[in-house]
Amino acid sequence: MLTRYNPFAALEAAFTPESRLFQDSVSKWLDSTTSGRPWTPPVDILETENELIVKADVPDMEMKDIQVELENGTLSLKGQRKFESETKEKGYHRIERNYGSFARYFTVPDTVDPEKVHADYKNGVLTVSLPKKEIAKPRTVKVDVRN
Repeated sequence: MLTRYNPFAALEAAFTPESRLFQDSVSKWLDSTTSGRPWTPPVDILETENELIVKADVPDMEMKDIQVELENGTLSLKGQRKFESETKEKGYHRIERNYGSFARYFTVPDTVDPEKVHADYKNGVLTVSLPKKEIAKPRTVKVDVRN
């Protein structure tokens, strides 16, 4: 039995679109060519009986600066937080918050109904609700037992 050897298999696997390594590398490269530092908003993903819920912390942003898309089973969250320094606030001693572009990608299961997906933004938290299809929701069926 012959096995084809691919010396770049591990490297190719590390750079799949879903890979955080690929995402972070590209984000850092793109952000180094523009103003701002790369950043990745933290995300919580919760599954309930009826839906998947994705919550992303994107403080100090407006909804117009955030793009939410669902395409080919992939949920993408993209945006840019701009550094807006006012001329009266001179002499920063420390800047620890990250600014610049971000992009997060999540694979969405086939059980999600793409027509009913919606997003809300409140108090710096983006909440994307991905309702499940009726077929995918758990249900109880009573089974008659015969003697």
